[in-house]
Amino acid sequence: MAFSVVAVNRWPGIGAAALVAALVLGTLLAVVLRSEAGQSLGASDWAAVRFTMSQALVSAGLSVMLAIPVARALARRTFPGRSVLITLLGAPFILPVIVAVLGLLAVFGRNGWVSQGLESIGLPPVSIYGFHGVVLAHMFFNLPLATRLILQGWQDIPSERFRLAAQLGFDAKGIARLLEWPMLARVLPGAFAIVFAICLTSFAVALTLGGGPKATTIELAIYQAFRFDFDLGRAAFLSCLQMAIAGTAAVLALTVSSQTGFGRGFDRVTQRWDARSALTKLLDTLLILCAAMFLILPLTAVVLAGLPALFALPNSVYHAAFLSLSIALTSTVILLLLALPLAATIAQSRTGLTESIGFLSLAASPLVIGTGLFIVLFPLADPFALAVPVTALVNAVMALPFALRILVPGMRDVLGQYGPLAQTLGVQGLGIWRLLILPRLRPQIGFAAGLGAALSTGDLGVIALFADPQRATLPLQMYRLMGAYQMETAAAAGLLLVVLSLFLFWICDKGGRWRA
Repeated sequence: MAFSVVAVNRWPGIGAAALVAALVLGTLLAVVLRSEAGQSLGASDWAAVRFTMSQALVSAGLSVMLAIPVARALARRTFPGRSVLITLLGAPFILPVIVAVLGLLAVFGRNGWVSQGLESIGLPPVSIYGFHGVVLAHMFFNLPLATRLILQGWQDIPSERFRLAAQLGFDAKGIARLLEWPMLARVLPGAFAIVFAICLTSFAVALTLGGGPKATTIELAIYQAFRFDFDLGRAAFLSCLQMAIAGTAAVLALTVSSQTGFGRGFDRVTQRWDARSALTKLLDTLLILCAAMFLILPLTAVVLAGLPALFALPNSVYHAAFLSLSIALTSTVILLLLALPLAATIAQSRTGLTESIGFLSLAASPLVIGTGLFIVLFPLADPFALAVPVTALVNAVMALPFALRILVPGMRDVLGQYGPLAQTLGVQGLGIWRLLILPRLRPQIGFAAGLGAALSTGDLGVIALFADPQRATLPLQMYRLMGAYQMETAAAAGLLLVVLSLFLFWICDKGGRWRA
């Protein structure tokens, strides 16, 4: 790790770290203090714990298991559009969850394409609600993520290893035993842990496809205790439980994977002499097509269902869209105000304390932080009147780890390479930011801002706790339309939400790379 010789004022970064620590740890402390001492888990709470753990285990297991052959097929084949398909695998990360759920309903729901096909041949329709629906939705989001992680493992094997194996006469089984299985043993535990942690804290999927005594996650139980029963003590108790489980999973996800690899090669194009038979080509093609269809079909269904009603949306949807845009832009500004000084401080720090604080929100879900904020604000002000700033603030803090992951490496490079020159020229204070850091980090800043804006636009977490019946963001308005069985209007609102999310991501990312 290279440390810079130029001195960027660290106090703004330390102040940002203090604010993040106060928000995350302070709200968690409020939740702990509000939970009733001696309270134990009831039958419904145990059912929520079992459902949360079981759906996360099955979702993570199936996502990783199915991602292995897809990643292997992508690693062994080159074809036109391969890079586009690999880029598309990252789309579910910024896709609003509620839109993806609507697309899955259009394909796999009771009146969806699959059910209509089954009915045409005399078979009963399928139902997407419940355990299998939650698992299916989690697979839609996490199969691409697992594929990207495992594909990276395959690409990290130097091409010279495959060439040597071919020269020594190893067949497909031998290559799998010597190269592929050791790589998978290194990559799979980390991929499984990451997907498992994500599925544990998934709220919107459980809200739309779960529910009922047999399909309630801990986060959904927190929401029900909060919104329906207004039992803050039980909500706080469940938040402590969720915090313990999610925190353990996050720590596990960050530490479980081994760093031992195959070493570096000469970056030659990998050739697979063991995968030249017609049968392996056919199987790889089918796997890639199935994975692409699984991703594309729900999005296509939303577009087809939403286009006819797109220009006849009620005013409530446009009001919700305006509110979502306001929250997303505010959240993005807060995100950059926190992330940039924090990244500069982390880049100059020799300890990991500041960086650890920046990633603190990974151990807490938005719903738990929102519950803590409500408990803190309730005696002082009307929390529902503060829905917009609270949602923007929590969304910014939840996106902070991703922004730091984007900004910190570039910040270290800039300060390390240009720091001596800036010091020689006497550039310091705000001049370092104006002349050195901001111009050199524009692409990373634009990408981080776009990611934060897109994630905030599609969020259906904190706003579900704080919103009153007269006010809603676009994801919440979509959820209300779906609950009222206005599916065509909901699809049109979903299409508008996708356009807004992608536009915000594109304009920020494009702005950062413009003339860079």
